[in-house]
Amino acid sequence: MQADSLAELVELSPDAICVHEHGVLTYANRAALETFAARSADEVVGRRFTDFVAEEARAVLQEELARLTKPGQAGEPVEALMSRLDGSKFAVETVLVRLGEATYQVVMRDITAKKAAADALRYQAALVSHVSDALIATTGEGVVTSWNPAAEAVYGWTAAEAVGRRASELVGAPLDLPAIRRGGGVAEAVHRRRDGAPLAVRVSAAEMNDGYVLVCADETARRRAEQNYRTVVASLDEGVLVMGPGGLIEAANPAACRILGVAEADLIGVPCHTLTLFTEAGQWIPPDEMPSVLTRRTGVTHNGLVVRLRRPDGRDVWVSLTSRLLDPDDPAAMTVVTSFTDITETRAISAQLAYDATHDPLTRLANRTLVLGRLDARERGTVTVLFLDLDKFKVINDSLGHSVGDQVLRIVGERLRRSSGREDLVGRLGGDEFVVVTAEVTDAGEVHALAEHLRATLAEPIGVLGRQLHLDASIGVVLVGRDDRRSAEDLLRDADVAMYQAKALGRGRHHFFDVGLRERMQRRLRMEQDLRYAVHDGQLWPAYQPVVDLRTGKMVAVEALLRWTHPRHGAISPAEFIPLAEESDLINVIGKEMLRATTRELAARRVGQGLDLTLKVNLSARQLDDPHLVPAVQDALAATGLPAGALCLEVTESALMRDQEAAAEVLASLRSLGVLLAIDDFGTGYSSLAQLRRLTLDTLKIDRSFITGIAESRDAEAIVTSIIAMAHAVDLTVIAEGVESGGPRGGRRPGGCGPGPGEHPGRPGPAARGGGAV
Repeated sequence: MQADSLAELVELSPDAICVHEHGVLTYANRAALETFAARSADEVVGRRFTDFVAEEARAVLQEELARLTKPGQAGEPVEALMSRLDGSKFAVETVLVRLGEATYQVVMRDITAKKAAADALRYQAALVSHVSDALIATTGEGVVTSWNPAAEAVYGWTAAEAVGRRASELVGAPLDLPAIRRGGGVAEAVHRRRDGAPLAVRVSAAEMNDGYVLVCADETARRRAEQNYRTVVASLDEGVLVMGPGGLIEAANPAACRILGVAEADLIGVPCHTLTLFTEAGQWIPPDEMPSVLTRRTGVTHNGLVVRLRRPDGRDVWVSLTSRLLDPDDPAAMTVVTSFTDITETRAISAQLAYDATHDPLTRLANRTLVLGRLDARERGTVTVLFLDLDKFKVINDSLGHSVGDQVLRIVGERLRRSSGREDLVGRLGGDEFVVVTAEVTDAGEVHALAEHLRATLAEPIGVLGRQLHLDASIGVVLVGRDDRRSAEDLLRDADVAMYQAKALGRGRHHFFDVGLRERMQRRLRMEQDLRYAVHDGQLWPAYQPVVDLRTGKMVAVEALLRWTHPRHGAISPAEFIPLAEESDLINVIGKEMLRATTRELAARRVGQGLDLTLKVNLSARQLDDPHLVPAVQDALAATGLPAGALCLEVTESALMRDQEAAAEVLASLRSLGVLLAIDDFGTGYSSLAQLRRLTLDTLKIDRSFITGIAESRDAEAIVTSIIAMAHAVDLTVIAEGVESGGPRGGRRPGGCGPGPGEHPGRPGPAARGGGAV
């Protein structure tokens, strides 16, 4: 072949051919110039060959060149990575030929496309091998030609067992592949594993060459999960609605239908804003403000919203509602899930508990907690607090029983409610204590009228068990001005103080609070506390009042009178501290101490000075109720040695008449000890001498008011004379209170005291010290 023809063949060769000598390119054919992206040979010839070899391939080509030792020797094809003038890289299959001492020919074939195809085949093979779906290739008749590892895992058949068998046998179900293709290429089917277990499969079929390729996606787990999810959602007590992007309800569980009172068929496809919702404050929620709409618009989840829902049947249901996007990771989807729980019953129970916590269970009026809360929350304005306490209500409870007492309290509460304004707060603080708080009646004159109106309302007869009960009340009033800074507790305390004063003034009236009253009550409280210390601190002592026989003028007895010398205030009047002792139950402790001290004193005087005197000791009404009274008297007599006949215990007429049966029983027990008994302040109560006769008394003391009135009134003298005559008729000794050393004013003595037995008291004083006379 001519050299020219050979050169032309090289020039026209589709393979890139170039020659380099000592590493410098001396020739490049057209294919090489195109391969190197050169526009002419000048851009290639004269450059080093390694300029067109990628750096990572240079070592491989150098090793190949080193193996070519003889001219005409050609090397094996070597894959190498070359570089174009623009810097891009491409893969070639290279054959090196040694032409001379340092001259080499390089033949390059671009294998980029070939490698891409190979890579694609490897990728597809890897995909087929590693995909989780079963990939099955079949002939047109359905015989398996390929069976990937996923098919082995899904159906339990190995590839070796599957290839060559009909696919329908392996999947355990008929496979009509042409029908699947006609139906769009996708079908849902139930297949069977090799062990017979059912499989929920999504089959996709495509034609390939003369057969089919099947993609069988095992959806058993997903469908089981979906079924479980549907079962769970259907069994929830919580309602669930799914709203699509257009705001239409797409799904509703049974609980949602039950709570909303709407059938599922009537909910699906309905706009969510057809539901009628209200806030807790009762405001209607417009469509563009509904929770699901806000969530769709903003993507923000709303949790635990409490709303009132109006059902089609008109019934209101309270629900706790949560609204969120179905897929928070894809806010653009705009599907919203709204779940809600019916809290109507729970809310009603909570409301009832809140009501019970602030209302009296008997009368359903406000209790102390609510009254205090309302007073604390009052705006700075004028307000009036009326504190009511029923007078002698204990008598009803004790005589007719607590059930009747409760009925009376309910009636009282209802009357107070009816008699007060609509905005007034009426409460029961406990027992028979009530309160009315009003901001409408604040003028003193109007408050006076209101208090009397309330009393008049309560005074109306109450018919219970065939009886007509009559009540009255003592009312304490506190007027609260605009700048009044007293706390609620302070206001109730001051109203209570005023009420107590109303009772002290005679009950059945009202009294306005003033600061002086509070100070007096605080003094009373301090005095009560001091009295407790005084009992054991030697501050209490007995004064002895001599009693003189009117016939002989001789002292026949001494009356022990309790006195209190306060370390700071000096002498405290018995009129002040005796009531404190009786109200606080200290009277029993004090009475026992004084009884022991006076019996000891008189016993010592009787023995040491030979005095034949009787000791008179007063007993209060509270002491008559003390079950330890009789043993205390017996112990005092035994411990001091005073003869029982030398002790005379005096009880007021009112104390005896309070409970005659109980009083008679106590007096009989005392009489059995041998002591003498006397009735004090006779004439102030409602007893008669006939009644007193069965109480086995020894002495009768006429009240001082009768004796001091003799000088001015003939009637008083006649009454006293009659009392003395009747007392003598039943063998009672008479003592005329107020007949002291000089007798009554004007020098007149009670008629009848001279001829018969009669005594009068002298002035009281302490026991003489140093052995003197009592």
